[in-house]
Amino acid sequence: MFNASASDDPFASSIGWITGTMLGELAVTLCVLAVAFVGFSMLTGRVSLRRGGQVILGCFLLLGAPVIAANLLALADGGGGQPEARPTVVYEAQPREPLQPADDTAARPTP
Repeated sequence: MFNASASDDPFASSIGWITGTMLGELAVTLCVLAVAFVGFSMLTGRVSLRRGGQVILGCFLLLGAPVIAANLLALADGGGGQPEARPTVVYEAQPREPLQPADDTAARPTP
């Protein structure tokens, strides 16, 4: 009836949910709206350049927090600040077939 794995550690699952919400699509959407609003306010002269820079820096820190934290933890562990290497993903596209010549008779008006 109840999922046993979800009830084992409710604090860890709730923290995971909060982290996913704060660093997911909701955060990106809020950052885009904040930058757009502040940019428009700067354009109309209501917000200073300094406040605009603070908003952009805040969005950078919010969206870059996982990478910054991982690098700080690697630096603290003596890893030299280098994160572990990830495999390179290569996408290969197949060449497309040659296109047929265009039919100009359909585009010409009939006399």
